[in-house]
Amino acid sequence: MTTVNPDSKISPDLFHNQLGRLTAQIANRPLDRELQEWLNNHHGSESETFRELSASCQAGLVEGWLCNREAGGIRYGRIFKPDAALNGFSVDVVDMNDIAGPHHVHPEGEIDLVMPIDGEALFDGHPAGWVVYSPGSGHRPTVSKGRALVLYLLPQGAIRFNG
Repeated sequence: MTTVNPDSKISPDLFHNQLGRLTAQIANRPLDRELQEWLNNHHGSESETFRELSASCQAGLVEGWLCNREAGGIRYGRIFKPDAALNGFSVDVVDMNDIAGPHHVHPEGEIDLVMPIDGEALFDGHPAGWVVYSPGSGHRPTVSKGRALVLYLLPQGAIRFNG
């Protein structure tokens, strides 16, 4: 994962702009395996997009504007509600270390960017890169083999926790 220069001036506004450029490319596409493959081919773990988003997420952690809540050993937070500049996606980021989160369902689907911080961290068995869950799917998000940040894009912010 990219290391953040402590003198960097990454801000929530810059992060929002980075995500807006990405969501413009995926707006109105079905959330399915084809989208997952496209994201990994065009914006995967070796891409400039991945490096930029990873750096922004790390800076947000250090500066305190990301993952500013904690429950059950998971740091988390919704940084952006759905808006037009994000093409209707909300943005959440979680910081997880060898832990499973609460089960939830994605009424409209979910797009996740997996950013390992240490080890060979996996998210739901997936290494660094993109994972796409189709509408109506659900899971208990699990990070294993280390620590990872996971960025969640949720169409219209739709998520339903069970319990």
